[in-house]
Amino acid sequence: MCQMKQLPCHGVPLLRLQAGGHHAHNHSNLPHKPCLSDPSLVAASGTTPALRQRVSGATAGTCNSPSCAAWRHGQVGTAAWDGQKGKVLVTGGAGYFGFRLGKELASEGMTVILLDVNKPPWDIPEGAIFFQSDIRTYSSLHKVCEGVDCIFHTASYGMSGPEQLRKEQVESVNVGGTKNVIKCIERGIPRLVYTSTINVVFAGKPIVDGDEASVPYLPGDLFQHIDHYSRTKAVAERMVLSANGSSVKGGTLQTCVLRPCGIYGPEERRHLHRMNVERRLFSFRFGDPAAKMNWVHVDNLVLAHKLAAEALTKKKSCVASGQAYFINDGISVNLFEWLTPLFEKLGYSRPSINLPVSLVYTAILVEYLHVILRPVIKVPLLFTRSELLLQVRNITVSHTFKIDKARRELGYSPKPYSLADSVEQYLKNRRSRAPRLPVNLSYIRLLPQL
Repeated sequence: MCQMKQLPCHGVPLLRLQAGGHHAHNHSNLPHKPCLSDPSLVAASGTTPALRQRVSGATAGTCNSPSCAAWRHGQVGTAAWDGQKGKVLVTGGAGYFGFRLGKELASEGMTVILLDVNKPPWDIPEGAIFFQSDIRTYSSLHKVCEGVDCIFHTASYGMSGPEQLRKEQVESVNVGGTKNVIKCIERGIPRLVYTSTINVVFAGKPIVDGDEASVPYLPGDLFQHIDHYSRTKAVAERMVLSANGSSVKGGTLQTCVLRPCGIYGPEERRHLHRMNVERRLFSFRFGDPAAKMNWVHVDNLVLAHKLAAEALTKKKSCVASGQAYFINDGISVNLFEWLTPLFEKLGYSRPSINLPVSLVYTAILVEYLHVILRPVIKVPLLFTRSELLLQVRNITVSHTFKIDKARRELGYSPKPYSLADSVEQYLKNRRSRAPRLPVNLSYIRLLPQL
């Protein structure tokens, strides 16, 4: 699936970087995106890849730094987080969350491999290296895993938008890709932290202060889950937990799962952008006005992953081994009240008119219109049916989760953050105008017949 090319250590102009999502990443054109780097370079003794990349016309640096020496020596072993710095792999490392996690780990002295099918839209931090590859390609993933002592598996596909409709791709990335990650433990990787979702247990029925012991998995039947993404994430989560205790070279594999809710923070675009207040999609309230949910700031989620990896070491008695944890900011909020800073910054008042949920559900026609009008006008699909149902259930049904287990076993203590700060930065980076959309005028004549 990938054409592997060696990335020289000097004098290579960088390609323009493309934007990525957060922990659910875009694989929409996978067969057409070649890999730019050979993962085998990670383990090479005489050839070391460049560690820093810059966006604005700069070139990759040479390989004479101490950081490159760290790559050559591998930093291998289960001693990471036990007094020594280790080598880690972050799948989905070009996405919003994966990149933030990798950047934080690199700043603490870890040797970090960021792996993604897309390129990150940010500068690669010092101490980290990016490899463009697909987790569904086992051979390249296997090479990248050389010398790694912890995998943070954040990569996934199909969380929102038109990608939800590509069910085979959702399955192959979320389930097939996770199989490959688990299979790579044969390289002697002792720890695996998997980024899951609350949707593995939430299907639209109220959950108030649920915890890991009282909220069971949903049945495997697809119709029990909100969408195919949620079902495949549940399958992958079970695979990761089932792999806990497997024998690896030199020891035993320790795995754990984190279940975050919606992520917000600086530069996060997926959630705020899709709220689309300016198009008046949130002009009305609907459902239970007292319904509540949780959110998690990206930095709190990064903290939880670091603590989870540490809790899989002997130093922490492997307390997180085989465990799942709900992760959020520790507070429950009503969505419309929580979004007040966004409404105010855009000059709108908070919605006060309540609509019946049945009326909102009629908006599922938007997906059919998208399919019919696609030859006429190329408009991004704002909501699929599954996503609309998910959003309606998220807004109209209380689903809150306690983080007591994470506090107790991981030492997780989330910091307080304000949505207003994230909104401010989002509005600064937002495009002032949407591009004009091409229209096929000849096809418009057929619309009455359709």
